[in-house]
Amino acid sequence: MIDIDRIRADTPAADRLAYLHNAGAALMPAPVVAAMKGHIDLESEIGGYAAADREARRLDSVYGSVGRLLNAAPDEIALPENATIAWQMAFYALSFRKGDRILTAEAEYAANYVAFLQVARRTGAVIEVVPSDPRGELDIHALERMIDERVKLIAITWVPTNGGLVNPAAAVGKIARAHGIPYLLDACQAVGQMAVDVEAIGCDMLSATGRKFLRGPRGTGFLYVRRELLQRLEPPMIDHFAAPWVSRDQYRLRDDARRFETWENNYAARLGLGAAVDYALDIGMGAIEQRCRLLADRLRGGLAFVRGITIRDLGRTPGAIVSFTMDGYEADAIVGSAAAAGITIGASHPSSTRIDAEIRALPPLVRASPHYYNTEAEIDRLIGHLAGLTPR
Repeated sequence: MIDIDRIRADTPAADRLAYLHNAGAALMPAPVVAAMKGHIDLESEIGGYAAADREARRLDSVYGSVGRLLNAAPDEIALPENATIAWQMAFYALSFRKGDRILTAEAEYAANYVAFLQVARRTGAVIEVVPSDPRGELDIHALERMIDERVKLIAITWVPTNGGLVNPAAAVGKIARAHGIPYLLDACQAVGQMAVDVEAIGCDMLSATGRKFLRGPRGTGFLYVRRELLQRLEPPMIDHFAAPWVSRDQYRLRDDARRFETWENNYAARLGLGAAVDYALDIGMGAIEQRCRLLADRLRGGLAFVRGITIRDLGRTPGAIVSFTMDGYEADAIVGSAAAAGITIGASHPSSTRIDAEIRALPPLVRASPHYYNTEAEIDRLIGHLAGLTPR
């Protein structure tokens, strides 16, 4: 059971906002803010180096916290500056040649796909999109048929930025493992709203952000790299933290995933990330996932009865990102109208998931993303607001 009253007490803005924009940047709980402010205060008192030395044990514990969140070992965790850099450090560490195939999904995120395009242009590798099944999920049978010796990477987004979709990440992992193909999973929208177990998923690399459903600060993220693959990867960029300079003409890569980091970091934000992970673990990811789905299902159920609204979600078991359009209203206009009523939601534009948007002929979508600290009354408040808009 989740103690909603305690959690909302830790979330002061919940008293004045119906905040349903957690797929963008969630509200940080008080312990996260306290961890960051405390370290900034310490830096102001004794300096950044001394503060990091004093808090070395707490800073190091963040790796263990993220490891527990993912069912991974601390030495398989890196803490780059954000999720995009985490994903890029893993992707660009892989080698591709002309004719190598990169398999991805229809709902792949723009930041990842443009990286595919760049590597394809540089190396002659080819990008191939696995079709979706009739429910909108990545078609596992199609993926299996596409496998051959030229496939050098399977890279997908687990929970896309819109559409409610939850791709079958573990089923993809079984295929990747069976054929010995590296598997890179973008889990930015999954981590924090559902349980994540890298052993059960079977991914070799996983990237995620702190700012979304994990309720951490912006400018934080993490990367998981399976130990067996880690030793075969050299990061695309290194410094003397990732690879100590051991002699005039030699460096030696670290043995752990911290080879994907650089020496300089925002230690206050890192402590905030650790506090966010510990906060979620204390509540329990199973309970969080259950409540997220309950609130999202309530929202979808209510929207289905609002005149002019079309729900644009896909998949058998949609997650806590609810996407829709409303006849006669642009997405940004709905977002602005809701904001004026004290309800925070967002919009998702086709350029974020261009392939999916083109296949489904999607306009910009309204995106509402409830989280466990939201109440049923806040969900109903959004539904009521939309129902009260004048039809156009």
